[in-house]
Amino acid sequence: MPRMMRPAVLAVALSLAPAVAFAQTPSAPSKNPPAKEKGGAPKELYATFVTTQGKIGVRLFPDQKPNAVKNFVELAEGKKAWTDPRTGQRVTKPLYDGTVFHRVIPGFMVQGGDPLGLGVGGPGYAIPDELEANEHFFDQPCQLAYANSGPNSNGSQFFITEVSTLHLNPVKCDRSPSGLCGYVRFGEGVCGCDLVGKIARLGNNKTTLEKVVISKTKPTCQ
Repeated sequence: MPRMMRPAVLAVALSLAPAVAFAQTPSAPSKNPPAKEKGGAPKELYATFVTTQGKIGVRLFPDQKPNAVKNFVELAEGKKAWTDPRTGQRVTKPLYDGTVFHRVIPGFMVQGGDPLGLGVGGPGYAIPDELEANEHFFDQPCQLAYANSGPNSNGSQFFITEVSTLHLNPVKCDRSPSGLCGYVRFGEGVCGCDLVGKIARLGNNKTTLEKVVISKTKPTCQ
């Protein structure tokens, strides 16, 4: 089973990172209307990244990427067992609490979710990709996605883009059983997106992710 065991989990993307102007918040309305609960009411799910520099609020998309969202939420809330790479022990506790943004690149993205803080750690398992050929989510900035080391190697590491990163959209490839390679985007920023650039400019390991708060109410990042 593929696992994130090398620092350059965004190696392909980083090598293609374009020199583009900085963006602070999504520049266009979301193309992803919320799913509907029974009775027709909107069903919304959010994650707030509470960092030592402030908050970033993200709307999650369980209707589009159910496995990706479920994995992230359960790790954030401590509802899913994972193997702590620091001890080798199976634990059921919030994975993201106290981790750092270990890899940051100004004008591109910030990456976190490694219990080791080195870019080589994860939860001890991998989940499959959820990609479609017609996705263009990375046309907009402030997108939340899993970092990976190749097809079907998503675990706990994630990144949030600072700018439009079209080269991260799925592409056809022979290395994946599905015929697509790319990054599973499962959330979009709704507030605090200007913080992505600030965290990036502080440098690797300078910002701690204190916790991830999951809610059904849209955050304000206040």
